[in-house]
Amino acid sequence: QVQLAESGGGLVQPGGSLRLSCTGSGFTFSFYRVNWYRQAPNKERELVASIPSAGGGIPNYADSVKGRCTISRVHATNTVYLQMNSMKPEDTALYYCMLVFNGADYWGQGTQVTVSS
Repeated sequence: QVQLAESGGGLVQPGGSLRLSCTGSGFTFSFYRVNWYRQAPNKERELVASIPSAGGGIPNYADSVKGRCTISRVHATNTVYLQMNSMKPEDTALYYCMLVFNGADYWGQGTQVTVSS
């Protein structure tokens, strides 16, 4: 059974940092591109960052986080990380990881990030 689980969210002050984690199970995680999305109240869901499979490629970032976020993965632990620095109140959202497996979309349950003083 394909499962994704996010962790690492929380309350952080503006200018602070957080590292989100997404751990996959039930499949060969390293074979798949993994995406981080976020959704804030009353806003559309946004693709924040994407990292290719072990097959290669380069990560992609939304313009809104470029230069402040780094996506990475550790194949041995089936984990993808989203390091977020210089955080802003507008980064406040529910963050999800997602991938496509056998033609179907799989999402984690999300982890809440709140940036506030």
